[in-house]
Amino acid sequence: MRPVRSPGASSRSRGVRNLFDSIIKGGRWFDGTGAPSAVRHLGIIDGKVAEISETPLDETGCARVVDATGKWVMPGMIDIHTHYDVEVLLDPSLSESVRHGVTTVLLGSCSLSTVHVDGETAGDLFGRVEAIPRQYVVGAMNDVQTWSTAGEYIDALEQLPLGPNLAGFIGHSDIRAAVMGLDRATRDEVKPSKDELAEIERLLVDALDAGFVGMSSQQLMFDKLDGVTCRSRTLPSTYAKSKERHKLNTILRKRGRALQGGPDIADPKSLVSMAVSSIGIGRKPLKVSLLSAADVKAVPGASKMFPAVGKIINGLNGNFRWQHLPVPFEVYSDGISLPVFEEFGSGAAALHLSDHIDEQRHLMQDEEYRRAFRKDYDNKYGPRAWHRDFFDADIVECPDETVIGKTFGEVGVDRGGVHPVDAFLDLVVEHGDKLRWRTTISNHRPEVADILAADPSVQLGFSDAGAHLRNMAFYNFGLRLLRRVNDAASTEKPFMTVEHAIHRLTGELADWYGLDTGHLRVGDRADAVVIDPAHLDDTLDAYAEHPITVFGNLSRMVNRNDETVTAVFVNGRYVFGEGEPDPALGTERVGAFLRAE
Repeated sequence: MRPVRSPGASSRSRGVRNLFDSIIKGGRWFDGTGAPSAVRHLGIIDGKVAEISETPLDETGCARVVDATGKWVMPGMIDIHTHYDVEVLLDPSLSESVRHGVTTVLLGSCSLSTVHVDGETAGDLFGRVEAIPRQYVVGAMNDVQTWSTAGEYIDALEQLPLGPNLAGFIGHSDIRAAVMGLDRATRDEVKPSKDELAEIERLLVDALDAGFVGMSSQQLMFDKLDGVTCRSRTLPSTYAKSKERHKLNTILRKRGRALQGGPDIADPKSLVSMAVSSIGIGRKPLKVSLLSAADVKAVPGASKMFPAVGKIINGLNGNFRWQHLPVPFEVYSDGISLPVFEEFGSGAAALHLSDHIDEQRHLMQDEEYRRAFRKDYDNKYGPRAWHRDFFDADIVECPDETVIGKTFGEVGVDRGGVHPVDAFLDLVVEHGDKLRWRTTISNHRPEVADILAADPSVQLGFSDAGAHLRNMAFYNFGLRLLRRVNDAASTEKPFMTVEHAIHRLTGELADWYGLDTGHLRVGDRADAVVIDPAHLDDTLDAYAEHPITVFGNLSRMVNRNDETVTAVFVNGRYVFGEGEPDPALGTERVGAFLRAE
């Protein structure tokens, strides 16, 4: 354990008293390294941990004293996979994450960022893929974009009243669309010219020089563009050929920065090539973080593959990680507005018409279309995200109250043996987005989730915070993991210590991405969270909605477990606790853009 000492001890010996800005007293302290925890008193000065003491600290002149007796004091959690790129421009507090103990978020996931593209292109990139209403993406960029380089982008963010700290990937689709134009960047027959490829490389280098943690790329083929001109094409990153990817990976490898990638789940070669790129035999290993390790209902045996791949690649001197959401992947949908439908033809055809409701409804009534949908539904072979089982899809809201609480399969049975697909489409045609339903796609078996959460080749994250606003809410994923670990600790089958779990959510991630956060030792940045373990309970699973003002008061899914997190500090500043934000949150700049080291 790092020595517990006070950098102010010598000044006190001369009779000068330290005045702490804040004190967190009497809590069970975790330093984020995985070292044993202990009851300690923490003193904070100028945004840093100034003292960690076994005995109470002098509270004279201290503006804020938090009594953490019986509670846990830990580093703020890091969310490595978000899509806050648009929301942060309009509401920099990012309070839905902060309130759950997340003090650092990474932007720019899945090849998408808002660094180089204009508003219209950003709308096409984010609107459908991340289920963020396109008009708000376009409006936000048009209203606030003042930057044209990665450095100017960071400067612009740091002029905002940031709640949490930020770090970022530069998005491959962002760069590619900016250099080539979205239309040319999404055509199979078009390759970047020599000058264009050089410019793509230059923009990556520029972003790394500015402090971005790396680049995100995408090969997943069911992420589709919004808008009109390029609608339903896949993301620009998916059109890049091996030469382009190799050049960009070489830059990342030399700089020791990370590649975040989404392989095409229908093409094993995609996964293999992205994973193998990490191998460091005869060359420097490339940091690779892939989406995602999951216990998928549709392919239950695949969960064993993720640890095996990680062990093989890292055994060959790779630096490879899977991203993993350590909670059940439960999703909701209003009508047919669920992104997983993009993975098969009939589903994508309906979503292609999501801006033309009458045409979409007509399509779903067409018998030829229904035959195609039933064929896709009944095809249970090959990799896929959705289990395609309407008997495992519960209706939670509908104007027809007789179907609430039933599955679509049960509705079909009630209607005389109607095929589940027809039962679903009939209800969507009749009620549109007033029909709300849910299903769990993956991470449903606790014993498998425990194995993945503890595996050293897995990184904990993949919350998608800021995206899929009506589909899911995993803002409190870290708390839910801590509950599972804490509950298991009192059984005969603990799968991880609390110290290790906290390390995995904090210091381990900070160290891998090269960020100055994630630890809570003397001299460290005072990003700290106080958690009441007595409230690591069922409230973490409760369904809740709250309007997002900056997106036209759209009611989004959120988490509400306000008794669990009793205090949140960012850079030494108290910002949230027990469900209430401090007045500084969203009005004063508390967080910072953390540059990769």
